[in-house]
Amino acid sequence: MAKKKERWASRVGLVLAMAGNAVGLGNFLRFPAQAAKNGGGAFLIPYFVALVVVGLPLIWVEWAMGRYGGQHGHHSAPGIFQTHSRNRFWKYFGVMGLWSCLVIASYYLYIETWTMAYAGYSLMNGFKGMDPEGVGNFFGSLTGEKDYQLIAISPWGMGLFALCITLNVFILSRGLAKGIELVSKVGMPLLILFAAILAVRGLFITPENDVNAQAPALEGLRFVWEPRYTQLDDPTVWLAAAGQIFFTLSIGMGSIHCYASYLRQQDDIALTGATAGWTNEFCEVILGGSILIPIAVAYLGLSEVQERTAGGSGFSLGFFVFPSLFNKWGAFAPVAGFMWFGLLFFAAITSSLAMGQPLMAFLQQEFNYSREKSALAFGVMLLPLALPVALFHSNAFSDEFDYWAGTVMLVVFAMGEAILFAWISGMDRGWAEMLSGAELQIPRFFYYIIKYVTPVFLLIILVSVVFKPVGEVEMLDKATGKPKTEAQSWTPYLRGLFTGGPFPRWEFAGDGVIGKLLHNDIAETRPAKLKSIDEAIRKAEADLKRTDEQRQAEITALNNESAAIEKKEGLTLEERRAELYKLDNKRKDLEKNRTLTPEAREERLDRLLASRTDAEHFYEALPTWRNIDRLLLVGVYAFLCVLVFWAWSRRRAEGRA
Repeated sequence: MAKKKERWASRVGLVLAMAGNAVGLGNFLRFPAQAAKNGGGAFLIPYFVALVVVGLPLIWVEWAMGRYGGQHGHHSAPGIFQTHSRNRFWKYFGVMGLWSCLVIASYYLYIETWTMAYAGYSLMNGFKGMDPEGVGNFFGSLTGEKDYQLIAISPWGMGLFALCITLNVFILSRGLAKGIELVSKVGMPLLILFAAILAVRGLFITPENDVNAQAPALEGLRFVWEPRYTQLDDPTVWLAAAGQIFFTLSIGMGSIHCYASYLRQQDDIALTGATAGWTNEFCEVILGGSILIPIAVAYLGLSEVQERTAGGSGFSLGFFVFPSLFNKWGAFAPVAGFMWFGLLFFAAITSSLAMGQPLMAFLQQEFNYSREKSALAFGVMLLPLALPVALFHSNAFSDEFDYWAGTVMLVVFAMGEAILFAWISGMDRGWAEMLSGAELQIPRFFYYIIKYVTPVFLLIILVSVVFKPVGEVEMLDKATGKPKTEAQSWTPYLRGLFTGGPFPRWEFAGDGVIGKLLHNDIAETRPAKLKSIDEAIRKAEADLKRTDEQRQAEITALNNESAAIEKKEGLTLEERRAELYKLDNKRKDLEKNRTLTPEAREERLDRLLASRTDAEHFYEALPTWRNIDRLLLVGVYAFLCVLVFWAWSRRRAEGRA
């Protein structure tokens, strides 16, 4: 057992630590892009529905389970789950709470390293004069990652990664009050302050007061929040909202259980849990929605921002584009860059500390490790997972870790704890635990939501992710008037149930569980990537034969086409801008080509031909590395199960089981 019972030093510290656990990179990079992609302001309807039927209920469930487990001497998910059922299954199911924290920390700390590097480089004004391509080269030097190369090694990036892990281990070794709580008390206020300053500065951008602006920043805010209610009948929008709630609240991974286990029996969890949750929502909805896309739209225009966030992530904007955009802020640029990546760093480190604490608590509780020794052990346990993340292309390990540990297993874990809390342990007992010491009267209808609605909702999410189809449908492109194929997942099947069909041919989507196991994601990506390279090769070959006069004629033709688009009727403003954006990119490519020498054009073609060969080899090898990745994940889970078995064997031998 731990030699000394640790406690939170203050309620404010606990709330900030819990909020810091939840507030992460997704609040500022993922949420704005998800909202923009899935209905704008209308996205908040399914988002807050998911918050009510899944988010808040699971927050209270995890706080209640954690506090109850802590009263019985357990501070990690295996022991906490065992206190709610004597069936050994739940103890080993709870291992998922240790496993998820360890796996997610392995790649999350790597991203945390990037924020640290970017913040320092911004403060030194290192990005001065850089365009997004130059920033991308900086990122490449930091990670060592190159297109279609499996090995990705950067000596200085590895050094910073080691420094970041060491920093986390040191803070964790300081304890709850002097380590995690202190960092949260400093980091969270600074995060909110930095975000508020950037949001206010960004929202005042207009073409009138900034010659570099293409549009008012408020247009970006409108794009994020203007309701597009027609998208609410799309099931994928509702699934995206539920997924974002999981992603943002850090539920389903065991860290909340651990933090709550250090509370006393009569300490409030109803109001404190809700406060931590709403602090996260403020950071995500109010601050997160007011920085990334509004500033990007102001300088890039809506069409380019739509293109960069089409996948539902703002990572490209945040790491590749923002450093170049801050250059337009003059002398304030280094400070703005430092604030942006500084707030991302604080968001990351307060989350990564929450991932380390459950594993440390387990080692302290079950193997009598000191705080320092358990922190060091956590760092050592990270290495088998962190090294592949840092040494290989993100498609090989980190993306897979994120999918299985950071997405799928969160839902599995949450559904398991909902069933355990409401049905195995008993809802009456659980409700009484939630209300014990409560300073907020939880409405009675949450009793029924937790018992019936939440498990069903989670089951629907899980089934939809496991069996997710491609759902390809033929439709007409409004801009070009030509037919196109679009993947709509479950939408055509659910609509077909009410209209009598027709149903698309069933294929498992690459981002669904079954499709992922079958490597369908690689099968979907490979043809598109190779086609893109082939198209670039075709253009490079054609460019070798093209004269300057022909290039000028093509530029003139594009100018005429742009003028025609400006006058074309029947297009919305967004559709018109999207078409003009495509033509403008073509024009820029042609103008750039005019400056190349014949030798430079030959070298470009040679690079493209080599890239084509590299891509073939990359996609041929990727399934094998993905399988190694999955074996590693299973091996880590088995290792943790062995530790739990050993721990409970010791308990029985000591009469503590």
